[in-house]
Amino acid sequence: MFASEAEEREFWAAHDTADHVDWTAAERVRLPNLKPSTATISLRLPEGMLEELKVLANQRDVPYQSLLKVFLAERLAAERHRKRRAS
Repeated sequence: MFASEAEEREFWAAHDTADHVDWTAAERVRLPNLKPSTATISLRLPEGMLEELKVLANQRDVPYQSLLKVFLAERLAAERHRKRRAS
């Protein structure tokens, strides 16, 4: 149905599953060994920005890398929402 995972992701970001899936037939399953795919990157940040990130992470009692991922995810979601509104 989709040419790539990226195409599928874009489709579901813009469509409601209720229009395409019969959820009354769904069964709950557990996938205990499923881990999200990740990629290691190298990112150069100004020292002051990194220190500020570490302070915020410490205040929230989370690792700074995790907080950075949350910030990036929030921004990506906001950009997707902005893009949909502009369309």
